[in-house]
Amino acid sequence: MVISNKPLRFIVATLIACLPLISFANPEVDTVKVKTEVAHDAAEGAHAEPTDVKSKIKAFINHHLLDAHDFTFNVDEATGVHNGFSLPIILWDNGLQVFSSSKFHHGEETAEHNGNFYVLHHEKIYKTDASGTLIEEHGHPTNAAPLDLSITKSVIGILGIALLMFVLFTGLAKSYGKNNGIASGAGRFFEPLVLYIRDEIAIPNIGEKGYKKYMSYLLTIFFFIFFLNILGLTPLGFNVTGNIAITASLALLTYLITTFTANKNYWAHIFWMPGVPTPMKFILAPIELLGTIIKPFSLMIRLYANILAGHVVLMSIIGLMFIFKSWIGSTLSFGLAFALSILEILVAFLQAYIFTMLSALYFGAGNEEHHHEEAH
Repeated sequence: MVISNKPLRFIVATLIACLPLISFANPEVDTVKVKTEVAHDAAEGAHAEPTDVKSKIKAFINHHLLDAHDFTFNVDEATGVHNGFSLPIILWDNGLQVFSSSKFHHGEETAEHNGNFYVLHHEKIYKTDASGTLIEEHGHPTNAAPLDLSITKSVIGILGIALLMFVLFTGLAKSYGKNNGIASGAGRFFEPLVLYIRDEIAIPNIGEKGYKKYMSYLLTIFFFIFFLNILGLTPLGFNVTGNIAITASLALLTYLITTFTANKNYWAHIFWMPGVPTPMKFILAPIELLGTIIKPFSLMIRLYANILAGHVVLMSIIGLMFIFKSWIGSTLSFGLAFALSILEILVAFLQAYIFTMLSALYFGAGNEEHHHEEAH
């Protein structure tokens, strides 16, 4: 099996996938337009906790969908204490600025480091003054945003899954060597999935000749997405694959691999389709080229939209328990939430399968042999 020979490809490919996932915030250049300064107390008012139940539920859902610069397990409503731990803030702002996210006190205070002042607004870091003033235009801050290279909650989840995959599949590979090709331990559960991806996805869509060079990526992308989807269903509050930056990075990897490993027959069918009148070739070539970009775009949107929608619907149904405030409504909401959670496990597997299947289809199209026969 491919996995038994090259187990390190799993962790290498996963870490490559992690690199583009760190959120970057481009500094905004100040304009000469007159801007409205928002006082610090007004900014605090914007962060004030909503009072009614529906607003609290909506705010909780919105907060869950965002990435975070700290890891909070729960908040004590009585004392307001956040149980969790801080994460490192890494900014490029006239040099490297590194400090703990605890300085923001969960977005309630202005952080000072090396004479610079920063404020956390909707999990995005902006430069400010000592009073935490935000300059807004059309309801959006226009303060300069330093380049953000922080280790966020999503990055913690990605690195955790990468480590888990490395341990699991390195152990699976070693078990083949020790037991004459027979899996042992946790590998017995994952071996059927590995074989399924090889026999039902890679070989039928890529072909017997060229499937092996893509197996490491296909296995990595499947288990990477599947484990992250399952992680998002835990009470830890991760929403990694529901972040469009993550899905865009994964889709970009598939696009780059397809583009740089495709044979000349693939490009000939894009730029100079055989059997098509010459004038039509000039018209169809840009359309075909655009199609190569649309394919990974559909990968990105499909995974992002399905996972995001699942999170929103599940938390909305759970929120109904607090709105109804009756045993009938709460029981129905719990039953719906439980049933949807089971369905979300299926969706977690299905989305990983679809992403892997479509990636294999694109790789197969890029390596299809030339079968066109010239008319005599």
